[in-house]
Amino acid sequence: MIRQYLLPTALAVLASIGGIATIRAAETAQPALARKELKTAIANAANPQDHQRIAAYYKKEADHMLAEAKEHEELAAVYTKAGNMHASKHPMSGQTAEHCKYFADATRKAAQELLAMAKLHDDMAKQTH
Repeated sequence: MIRQYLLPTALAVLASIGGIATIRAAETAQPALARKELKTAIANAANPQDHQRIAAYYKKEADHMLAEAKEHEELAAVYTKAGNMHASKHPMSGQTAEHCKYFADATRKAAQELLAMAKLHDDMAKQTH
């Protein structure tokens, strides 16, 4: 008779422990930082989680920049292969390989700067422990 109650009780205890762990994980996980919140987050950063959240924002933005750089590199290759008469008169217009190469380099540099900011905040998070 005790066995009849033991299994359901054990399952209920395990389920509640799992539920508590899920709730705690949700409490500690902060939502992604939005661009409009960045200045306030930086000004008010007081603990490791704040700095980690800022670092995550910079890493995410760097990923976007790297994707954009890759897209511009691919477009530069297409424009180079196609040959463009327009490029001789308007070398930096949006329809030239030079334009795409310039923006690929610029966005890659921006990504590097964003990653440097992310590292800075990762380091700050370690120092505030």
